[in-house]
Amino acid sequence: MGQIGFYINQSICQGCKACSVSCKDKNNTEVGINYRRVYTKEEGSFMQQHNGGILHNVKAFYFSIACNHCKQPACLKNCPTGAIIKREEDGVVIIDQEICAGAKLCVSACPYGGPQFNKETFKSNKCNFCIDLQEKGEDPVCVATCPVGAIEYGPIEELRKKYGNIRQIKGMPSPAITNPNIVITPHRDAKLG
Repeated sequence: MGQIGFYINQSICQGCKACSVSCKDKNNTEVGINYRRVYTKEEGSFMQQHNGGILHNVKAFYFSIACNHCKQPACLKNCPTGAIIKREEDGVVIIDQEICAGAKLCVSACPYGGPQFNKETFKSNKCNFCIDLQEKGEDPVCVATCPVGAIEYGPIEELRKKYGNIRQIKGMPSPAITNPNIVITPHRDAKLG
């Protein structure tokens, strides 16, 4: 199969958070732990016109993100126990809960906020691409529950051929840091430069 990745069509994401809620439900995570997050970005202002009216230049968009199963995962390089591995068959980055010592270095290393620290178990964990569901022929829950089809997954090279090579939008770190396996169709207000 080769490296798999996510495609996010930010131009149609409505910010409903169904992807985030379904992920949280499937993984039974504690309050504050979200392997998939939906961010709201708002910018702009209101201006008073000379006739007393108000003119606005307000922009808003949403962005769903989880672990990007990067080509060069910063979390993996910073794990002192070797609990983080990148699977050869599909490039999925996972944290072995038996080995994780809860040092939180993966949490601070990831520029995308992928690994999340659980204060109850004293271990970090993250999106594992729902490999248990994929092995049964099912889609990851974030993909399956998006009501507008804004999230897809598959071999990253196929996604890039189909949707392009955009891996960064306004507010995201440079993709040169970790080479994330993500493709984005940006919202018109989220495009860089």
